[in-house]
Amino acid sequence: MATTSDELLHRVTAPAGNEAPAVDVPGVAGSGARELAVAPELAGIEDPRKVAPADARELTRVLLARLATLEEGTREYSYVRGTLIELNLSLVRFAIRRLGNRQEPDEDLLQVGSVGLIKAIDRFDPDYGAEFTTFALPTILGEIRRHFRDTTWAVHVPRRLQELRIDLAKARDVLVQRLGRAPTVRELSEHLDLTEDEVIEGLAAANGHTAGSLDSPAIEGEEEASPLAQRLGLEDTRFATIENLVVLKPLIAALPERDRLILSMRFGEELTQSQIGARLGLSQMHVSRLLSRTLRKLREDLTTSA
Repeated sequence: MATTSDELLHRVTAPAGNEAPAVDVPGVAGSGARELAVAPELAGIEDPRKVAPADARELTRVLLARLATLEEGTREYSYVRGTLIELNLSLVRFAIRRLGNRQEPDEDLLQVGSVGLIKAIDRFDPDYGAEFTTFALPTILGEIRRHFRDTTWAVHVPRRLQELRIDLAKARDVLVQRLGRAPTVRELSEHLDLTEDEVIEGLAAANGHTAGSLDSPAIEGEEEASPLAQRLGLEDTRFATIENLVVLKPLIAALPERDRLILSMRFGEELTQSQIGARLGLSQMHVSRLLSRTLRKLREDLTTSA
């Protein structure tokens, strides 16, 4: 049977001279803190989270009115505020369910949502006449969404792109229903009044929200499949060698015949400078000077052409 408003009001407005026995402050689990209960009847509530919903709503209204009359930092203020937090944790759980299934642990989201609940309690003004749940739920949802936006991205991207990712997801859902197929970049840009480059940038940024492990199976659902890291190709350095040869070919062709012959014997036949000098009738020192001059010219020409 739900407790009447008068009974609840009597519980939280007991005369200040009737001091209640000390009890643990709700919401400060394991802290060992001891405070004076506002009234003996209220102190008898062992777990405010198990109060019936109708009683919780009415008790929240009465406690918020009571909190507005108390001085911040006092024992009574801390007790009433802690009780309000415990009474309304169900709002946080509702907000988590409303946002859908996430990869974040529920315990972490409950902590984040509780921060939003505390902010709502501290900012709520009973004189406005609004329901506390109407005021608190957007605050809790905003705190959880801010947590998703700022801390759950695998790669840090600017906030502008984080928000654009959400807009693109909503626009895509709308256009899929309207067109019966996935929308193109142009259709998304027209729907959101953005340029195609901005849409492409937002779609690329969306890939940074989550990251897959290279150690996970390459085929989803097959644990025995080899990890993706073992299936990725390696960089083939021979392509760079081919590119260098293609660039060098016309430069070598422009060299004098003797210089080309020296390069061929040194790097093609792998002869020593002394062996090259013996074939050409030159000293080893002369061959060394010719080879150094040729290589220096090729380097300069490569730098110029690049």
